Amino acid sequence: MNPTLTLKPEKEHLLESRHPWIFSGALVMPETPVEPGSLVNIVDAKGKILATGTYSAQSNIAVRVFEFSEAAIDEKWLKDKIQSAHERRLLLGYGPGTDTTGYRVVFGESDGLPGLVVDRYSGVIVVQLTTAGADKLRDIIIKSLIELFKPSAIFERSDIANRKEEGIEERTGTLYGDYSLGDRVEFEENGIKFQAHPISGQKTGFYLDQKDTRKAIREIAEDKDILNLFSYTGSSGVAALMGKARSVLNIDSSRWALKQCHELARLNGIETNRIKTEESDVFQWLNSQSGDKFDMVTMDPPAIIKSRNDIDEGRKAYHFLNRAAMRLVRNGGIFVTSSCSQFFTQEDFATTLRRASVQNGLTLNVLKVIHQSPDHPISIYFPESFYLKSFVCQVG
Repeated sequence: MNPTLTLKPEKEHLLESRHPWIFSGALVMPETPVEPGSLVNIVDAKGKILATGTYSAQSNIAVRVFEFSEAAIDEKWLKDKIQSAHERRLLLGYGPGTDTTGYRVVFGESDGLPGLVVDRYSGVIVVQLTTAGADKLRDIIIKSLIELFKPSAIFERSDIANRKEEGIEERTGTLYGDYSLGDRVEFEENGIKFQAHPISGQKTGFYLDQKDTRKAIREIAEDKDILNLFSYTGSSGVAALMGKARSVLNIDSSRWALKQCHELARLNGIETNRIKTEESDVFQWLNSQSGDKFDMVTMDPPAIIKSRNDIDEGRKAYHFLNRAAMRLVRNGGIFVTSSCSQFFTQEDFATTLRRASVQNGLTLNVLKVIHQSPDHPISIYFPESFYLKSFVCQVG
C-alpha cells in the first residue's frame, strides 16, 4: 500500500482539471513523515483515492500526479505509458526509417510521466530524471527503455538545478550499453544530418525542440546572407545552407560549439566557404554593430527568464537583443527570433517586438509564429508545458 496524503477540505476541485501538480499548501501533512520520492495516494476527506503520484518533501510541488485514480505504478504501467508516448511520435512522422530519427520520446507531465525526459538519437537514448519520484523509478524506467527500443546505449543527463531543489544529487553517465562513440551521435532531422553531444552538449545533447523553426528557416533561406546569433553548434545555420542560403555567419561565446558548426557543414556536404564563425558575447557583439547588413537574422538565446524573480531584468534583456538584432536586417529581409523562457509569454514577446520595432522606425510583418516541435507536446491540462515561441517576420 502506498502512503496516503489527504487534501484539505474544499481542495478536491484542484484535481478536476487534471493539472498534474499538487502544492504543499493544499495537503494535510501526515504525522508520520513520507519518504521523498515515494509513490503516494491522494485522498479526499472521506478517504476516497483521487490520484496516484510521487511525493517531494522539499519542493513546493508536493505531489506530481501520474494517474488521476488509484493505480499501481509498476513496470508494466510504466512500459505501457512510454510505449503510448512513442506511438504518438510515430504518428507525427518521427522514428526509425523516417527522415527524422532524433526526437523526444517522453516530455514529462505532457506525456503523463512527471520528472522524466527521454530523447532518442537514432540508436542512443538519453534520459533525464528531474525529480526524486522519477529517480526512485530509475531501474524500471531503464528496463522498460531497453525492452522497448533495444538501444545501443542509454546515457543519463540528470545534471539540472531542479534535482537540487528535490534534495537529490546531479547525475550523468552511461546507464546501459557501450557508449564508445565518443561525445557524438549522428541522427537525421527532416533529412538533414545532425550530431548530438550527450556528454558535453546542452540539454541532452541537442536542441530537439526547434525542429519546426529550422524547417521554416530552410524554406526561406535561398540566396540570402544570414546572421545566426547564439548559434550554438550551428543547426539553424546548416538548415539555412541546406535551403541554398549564400552564406551564414554564426556568433556564439563557445569556441567548442563553433567548431561543431564546421563539422555539421562537412557532414552535409556544404562548402566551407559558405559558413563563417565568430567567438563573441552576443550582447557585446550587437553593441558594436550598425547598419542593415544581412538578408536574414536568426536569434535563439538561452532562457533569460528562469523564474518569476527574473521577469523584469529578463524583459529588458530581450528588448535589447531584439531591438539591436532587427536593425541588422536589410529592408524586406527576414527576422527570426525565439524565446524559450516559459515566464516570458507570447504576449510579452509580441509587446517587446512591437516596442523595439517602433523605436527603430521599422515595421515587422509576422509571417509565422512557431512553437516547440510536437514531440515536446503542449498539454491542455498542463499550461506550463508551453515555453518556446518563435516569430518569423519580414522587416520593412
